[in-house]
Amino acid sequence: MSTLLSSLGRWSYRHPWRVLASWLLALGLAGTGALVLGAGTDNSFSIPGTESQAGLEQLSRSFPQVSGTNAQFIVVAADGDHVTDDAYREHIEDTVDDLSDLDEVLAVTSPYDEMVTGMVNEDETAAIVRLQFDGEASDVSAETKDVLNAAVDDLAAALPDGSQTQLGGDLFALSMPTITITEAVGLLIALLVLIVTFRSFVVAGLPLLTAILGVGISMAGIFAATAFATVSSTTPLLALMLGLAVGIDYALFIMARHQDQVRDGVEPEESAARAVGTAGSAVVFAGITVLIALIGLGFAGIPFLTTMGIAASVAVAIAVAIAVTLTPALLGFMKGKVAGRPKKVRMPKKGAPVRAPRRAASARWVEGVTRRPVLTSLAVIIGLGIVAIPALSLNLALPNAGVLPKDSEARQSYDLVGEQFGPGFNGPLILTGTIVTSTDPLTLMEDLGDAVAQVDGVREVALSTPNETADTGIVQVIPETAPDDPATADLVRELRSHHDEWLDEFGIDLKVTGFTAVGIDISDQLGAALLPFGIFVIGLSLILLTIVFRSLWVPLTAAFGYLLSIVAAFGVVAAVFEWGWFADALHVAKVGPIISFMPIVLMGVLFGLAMDYQVFLVSRMREDYVHDPLSKDPETRREAALRAVRTGFTGSAKVVTAAGLIMFAVFVAFVPEGDSSLKPIALGLAAGIAIDAFLVRMTLIPALMAILGERAWQIPAWLERILPSVDIEGEAVERERHLAAWPGDDSVIAADELPIAGAAPVSLRLAPGGTLVATGASRGTLRALALTVTGRVAPEAGRLRTAGHLLPGRAAWVRAHVGCVLIDDPDTAVRDLDEALRGRTSLVVIDGIDRMSGAARDQLIARLRDAGSEVAVFASAMDADAARALLADAGRGAASVLSVETPGSRRDPRITTPPTGGLDSNEGSQSSTDANADTNQHIVADETIESTEVNA
Repeated sequence: MSTLLSSLGRWSYRHPWRVLASWLLALGLAGTGALVLGAGTDNSFSIPGTESQAGLEQLSRSFPQVSGTNAQFIVVAADGDHVTDDAYREHIEDTVDDLSDLDEVLAVTSPYDEMVTGMVNEDETAAIVRLQFDGEASDVSAETKDVLNAAVDDLAAALPDGSQTQLGGDLFALSMPTITITEAVGLLIALLVLIVTFRSFVVAGLPLLTAILGVGISMAGIFAATAFATVSSTTPLLALMLGLAVGIDYALFIMARHQDQVRDGVEPEESAARAVGTAGSAVVFAGITVLIALIGLGFAGIPFLTTMGIAASVAVAIAVAIAVTLTPALLGFMKGKVAGRPKKVRMPKKGAPVRAPRRAASARWVEGVTRRPVLTSLAVIIGLGIVAIPALSLNLALPNAGVLPKDSEARQSYDLVGEQFGPGFNGPLILTGTIVTSTDPLTLMEDLGDAVAQVDGVREVALSTPNETADTGIVQVIPETAPDDPATADLVRELRSHHDEWLDEFGIDLKVTGFTAVGIDISDQLGAALLPFGIFVIGLSLILLTIVFRSLWVPLTAAFGYLLSIVAAFGVVAAVFEWGWFADALHVAKVGPIISFMPIVLMGVLFGLAMDYQVFLVSRMREDYVHDPLSKDPETRREAALRAVRTGFTGSAKVVTAAGLIMFAVFVAFVPEGDSSLKPIALGLAAGIAIDAFLVRMTLIPALMAILGERAWQIPAWLERILPSVDIEGEAVERERHLAAWPGDDSVIAADELPIAGAAPVSLRLAPGGTLVATGASRGTLRALALTVTGRVAPEAGRLRTAGHLLPGRAAWVRAHVGCVLIDDPDTAVRDLDEALRGRTSLVVIDGIDRMSGAARDQLIARLRDAGSEVAVFASAMDADAARALLADAGRGAASVLSVETPGSRRDPRITTPPTGGLDSNEGSQSSTDANADTNQHIVADETIESTEVNA
């Protein structure tokens, strides 16, 4: 991956206008789609498969008057008056009659209706009028809302002085999140951090530019997608928040690496390619972890949450794509003007003693942390454990009008209803069931209502009646507690526990439903999903980090640190939103239960971001340890491990510190004036990032690594063998840089000490347009050689360059551009050769060419002749003479022969026939040297890089 990203970065650097135009075109297309297709967001929550959702669906079919969204207005009489007085009753009933004629209104319930109880409070000082609409809140037109507002205003004017009217209900409980000035403040803080990091205003602005462009594309795409999917209003802002944070950070990682390399004297184009290949590889890996965690939100089985995760993952994916393409393109515009202003070095006064250079703050910090690692670890663990204590009282619920700002009409109505009627009136429950078999539905529903009223937690039964066709009945229950009170959830469970009892007694299969019950079911399902989701996330981190770091202890410490970060973040959120600490300072509208999908979203997002910091810090430590000569000696490995922790931390701390500060600034900017649904998530992310970046990754992890010493990098041999190789540190890019001058000629195939299964290591050169036949070993060994030189099998050691590309790093390119024909059936070989020669290939590899005979042989000869002399041919055959004869008939001249040595044989793996057309004349000595090299020598990848620095 690193080599492909390096090539992508180089291409983007060379063609900046193409890359920029492509992304601007994507922005234009997405924006057009949003304008043309956008259908608006929808805050309706549903959860298929639950009892409450099934009840709503049943009501929508048989009792639509109570199934859709609702609105209500409350009338409070002036002091000394009663709402039952004619001065109130007449005007209220006139308003009820007028509203009944609205097209989208299914029913209006008068507080004076004899069939309904509880709509006038016990003191007769307040009355509630309820309206039922068809469909969800988003289906009600703005014109209907305007008419409703005007009607309530007219009623208020007609009522006696001193009375109050307030409009509210589910229809007006939706809050549409908007962008405020505080988000701009977050971006300003991010810009200041970038200026300090890069010491250049222009360079600092580039990550912001790329992040804003990526967010624009993702936001427009999300709004365009509303034409095809239901998207909640929180989704775009969550995508905006994540897109900005990761977009800035990912560009920061790449640009910081590029700036350091340019300052070290690397050419800007080469530096951009290396930066994308090294830091860009880590960016892609980190982005993938975030994507997997966000897509994992589907574990809960809740459609709106799954959509939220997919939308946020799209924003992150776009941020990754822009980071590895647009960032090097913008560097291409700037060329070498990225070094920034160097730090001023004060020269000592004449005669003054020369002071030792002041060590970096990061070096002093990590030395202090690792000097007493056990004490440091205990301090962090105990401290975060204390911070996590409030999380024990974490209560979850879906948002309602009670969490809106106090100046909101819906919030004022919510508070007024709770004050005059009790908190349960803001969240009634509905019991519904089929009564088609009943001969006396009215009496049946009355008896059922009486039974329900006896349940603890039920304040009153407001309505218990069959529908017009007497096939479905409903019982409307007013709880004693508010919709988001845990006691209301207990009441729902208590009512459901009577299901079998009431089925036996009344013959009704009752379902507890209503929007309050739906919210409770969603919260319960989300709570149940936390454990499997946590196992998925932590298990994923263990697997991915084991693959990356080839270690068991590093993943375990990373997962442990993540657990500390997440529970501490939960503790901070609970302390603010439930305990009320700093609630006024953060403009928290109401202290109480937290939005139910906060924990699972926070777990998913923070996991990906925490792995970012883990990768960037620990990969540098691993790199320093692997390349430290002391790590090769068992007696000095512990010293090398401790030194690697300190040097690796010092080398990456600046960038991780900047990234942590930027993410914190972006997330915390959404807290003071943010949407009530988004506030807890934003605060949790801000707290989680600060805790994870600065306390866990930059304090606890170095301390634990110091305790572990060299054991941190140990892994069982059997596990090492089965793990796939993932190069996120850019080792393949560094290997290419070290072997850039090898082999020093234009050979189309160059191999030194290449190990092949069943044979001694092979060395060879094949010039452009040349012909070479490999022979002398079993067919399996020769096929393994053919597959290796064409990138189908990765070489485990040695050096191999095919068609100018170093393997295994460039295996994908070689497979796509170098033809490979494996002859098992001569009848299909010609067709395979046609496919292999398609395009402008400079090399074709044919395994088992001596198997061709008859007409198939003639056709193969014709195809090779038509291919032209500029195409090099590498063939393998058990019968070298037959192969050379076929190639001679194809006009390839006298083919050279490579005799592959097998264990126990005495032949050298050298080219035995003079290099007529097979090798450049100046390659003879080189080939001889390679052939006579120690055939038992195996050069591992890391050693190859180091030895090449001398030999190349």
